[in-house]
Amino acid sequence: MTQPPFRAEHVGSLLRPAALQKARAQHEEGTLAAAELARIEDEAILRLVGRQEAIGLRCATDGELRRATWAYDFLSGFGGIKPVPRAVPPAAQGKVLAQSTRGMNLLTVVDRLRFAGNDLIEHFRFLKAATRVTAKMTIPSPTMLVTASRDWRDTVDQHVYPTLDALFEDLGLVYRQAIRAFYDAGCRYLQLDDVNFAYLCDADMRTKMTARGDDPNAILRSWIKVLNMAIGERPADLTVTTHICRGNFRSAWFAQGGYEAVAEPLFNELDYDGYFLEYDTERAGGFEPLRFVPKGRKRIVLGLLTTKTGALESRDLLRKRVEAASKFVPIEQLCLSPQCGFASTSEGNELAEEAQWAKLGLVVELARSIWPDA
Repeated sequence: MTQPPFRAEHVGSLLRPAALQKARAQHEEGTLAAAELARIEDEAILRLVGRQEAIGLRCATDGELRRATWAYDFLSGFGGIKPVPRAVPPAAQGKVLAQSTRGMNLLTVVDRLRFAGNDLIEHFRFLKAATRVTAKMTIPSPTMLVTASRDWRDTVDQHVYPTLDALFEDLGLVYRQAIRAFYDAGCRYLQLDDVNFAYLCDADMRTKMTARGDDPNAILRSWIKVLNMAIGERPADLTVTTHICRGNFRSAWFAQGGYEAVAEPLFNELDYDGYFLEYDTERAGGFEPLRFVPKGRKRIVLGLLTTKTGALESRDLLRKRVEAASKFVPIEQLCLSPQCGFASTSEGNELAEEAQWAKLGLVVELARSIWPDA
């Protein structure tokens, strides 16, 4: 396989090394200059890239090491968005996002959205220069600006955007500009991370959406429209995938329910090249919704290994689960990865670094034994 997603994959984020955690804390305290923090980040990313290459992965990320959270750092870079400090309960202070206070800010839309560059584009340029394999960039889906878990009216000035469709019209356009900027910087593999489709699989969350006056099915149609607007004019040689997540903060989860509620439009109406799907626990349901995946170019990356604990999965069980999934979608369209990243926020999940690398090594080893082209 020469085009992503590859048979052996990973979602993107990696555990922050202890030296980087310490440096970030010092920077937050004002005792370490920004230039020195950037140097330490550069060195940490170079080591992580080298480790990804060494275990045989055919794509590498920067581990999202420069970010406070997987979504905040990118979205906060758009014009028209204002970070508002979020209250942290006293019992959580020093624990929640301890390494970066900026990740605790709530993003609010106060003006028309604009794109005028983004720090993550420079982050990508560093990654591309650092690796011999395919450089993969991960950014939040545009729908993450107004997630299903909270009322969008609480975070959007309705004098600016009186309707969700009006907001999404501009949001799709600024994302299209951002995607073009990544492409111009050399990006050929882009992943949009998303929790909203998983939230729509959760019956309790759908009930809450209805109670506040939103129609979950209408919201779904709006998401599909803005996503296709964002990625619809991408160059032919840019692969765009998505990752559907049920929550991953410090090994926690927030939603449950199989993909049946969204599967048909997810796989057939969205113009993605591949889908990273969580399948590490019963919370994600069975493989039956994969029957909606169209035969052909689209690939499904089975997230069968968990990033929430360090216990290493059974090779035989993983192989059997790939075989079970292949009853619903041809095995030629399947790939393998952990279910999520290892550090959606700067703290990371509750497992050791060596357990992280053992899991990624197992992904590579198993993929090579299942698919001849891995």
